[in-house]
Amino acid sequence: MTAKKKKLVISTGAGISAESGMATYRDAGGLWDNYPVMQVASADGFERDPALIHSFYSNLRKKLVDIKPNAAHYGLKDLEQYFDVHIITQNVDDLHERAGSSNVLHLHGELMKVRSMTHPERIYDLSGGNLVTSIDTRDEYGDPVRPHIVFFQEDVPNFAPAVDLVADADIFVVIGTSLVVYPAAALINYVRPDVPIYYIDPHPASVSSRVHIIEEKASTGVETLKKLLLHDL
Repeated sequence: MTAKKKKLVISTGAGISAESGMATYRDAGGLWDNYPVMQVASADGFERDPALIHSFYSNLRKKLVDIKPNAAHYGLKDLEQYFDVHIITQNVDDLHERAGSSNVLHLHGELMKVRSMTHPERIYDLSGGNLVTSIDTRDEYGDPVRPHIVFFQEDVPNFAPAVDLVADADIFVVIGTSLVVYPAAALINYVRPDVPIYYIDPHPASVSSRVHIIEEKASTGVETLKKLLLHDL
């Protein structure tokens, strides 16, 4: 009888995609420099100037299609051979999915999707020549759409499912995040006391002594993580 795989829950941030060339919000095509964060990534900003928001995320989508997953993304996929892997990501890109990861939960939304403003449960994938949206874009029902992004000032609907995953983890890993963006940064507080925690980042934040820090960039850090985890199997 095959032994049940341990549940490996991984929380990823901008650092894992930066190595692929995916711009973070702060340097996204210069837009971050030209507009205050709350103007292009908040609920108030969308209400004030939805055309700017559509343009901002359309530009990011056009950049994303030319970006490829890196060794860190593929390394997490490889771990599925040995563990029941669940990824909780703050990133809005689809690089985990393109690397083949089976279980990805997006906390802050998904760049390659839009949703109906009238019926938010209607979510649509964008692809190919369908990457640009505007205030005039309508879905098949004639309803206006918005980026499927969690703006500042909005609730994070996937936080509760993420907490459930973390609370059930046998191993918890944090990769490429400063641990200052809430509520995502709070996930580490839901790890059971007996569960090992690993933190991969070239410039790690201050954390408790129970956390095993791997002070490396994501691609090499995931390789180090794999060796540590497989050694303990």
